[in-house]
Amino acid sequence: MARKQKTSTADDIMQLVALMPWWLGIALAFAFYFWLHGVATQEVVINTTPGQLGVSVGKSMWKALASAGQYLLPFLCLVGAATSAYRSNRRKSLITTVSGSSAANALDSISWREFEILVGESFRLQGYQVTENDGGADGGIDLVLRKGGDKFLVQCKQWKAFTVGVTVVRELYGVMAAKGAAGGFVVTSGRFTKEATDFASGRNLKLIDGPVLMSMIKSAKVAASDQSTKPMTVRVPAGAPVRASPTETISPPCPICSKAMVHRTAKKGANAGKAFWGCTGYPACRGTKPIN
Repeated sequence: MARKQKTSTADDIMQLVALMPWWLGIALAFAFYFWLHGVATQEVVINTTPGQLGVSVGKSMWKALASAGQYLLPFLCLVGAATSAYRSNRRKSLITTVSGSSAANALDSISWREFEILVGESFRLQGYQVTENDGGADGGIDLVLRKGGDKFLVQCKQWKAFTVGVTVVRELYGVMAAKGAAGGFVVTSGRFTKEATDFASGRNLKLIDGPVLMSMIKSAKVAASDQSTKPMTVRVPAGAPVRASPTETISPPCPICSKAMVHRTAKKGANAGKAFWGCTGYPACRGTKPIN
């Protein structure tokens, strides 16, 4: 990820507003305008009485700042609101395009930045609060997730030709301990080495490779479009203090290959019409579990 560059105060204000819902940015623009306009139109009487001159000068300076700020601050808020609306539309468009693609390289054909946006939106559809770490200086963490009072760290690796090794997983685990995170996710468009999988086993780490990510995106998209169904939660391995509400469904690991499982319904045979857990690696893996 690129190194974060120094920004001006105006840039910081726009970026802060861009993190909010677009409608809130517009509301702030109107609020700032009416507040500062009221200050800018106030009559200031210069009082030359000893001890009062400084107060009068201060009021005059505040009026001058408000005169400029009544237009500048609302403008920055509107730019931030427009950026927020654009990002929201971009995230939805990206996840719709990828989830509807049948191409095997759908995750490899997008840029690394789009990959991070896609991963963040897939977690957002599952009910997580997502913060993008654009600076990349916080231990290599790309996303910070919050849900149910817990914090989770995410590292994204869009590696088209290489597998993600154990070093990356160890580094994330160390940052998790330092930051007091409840769990962590390493997400890649490729695969993980056996050493990486072995290290994550039994820890509050979830390794999500390309096939599992595609399944997660499609499942979250379907769940989000169904008003009567709450978004699914990706299961963090045993040991993570995840607090799931009674209405949430936690996906179990496959008993054969340990990949994530998805909710399916039998179409044939004696169990036709019954729901069960099916491995996301199907048809390569035919692991199933009954739904209790």
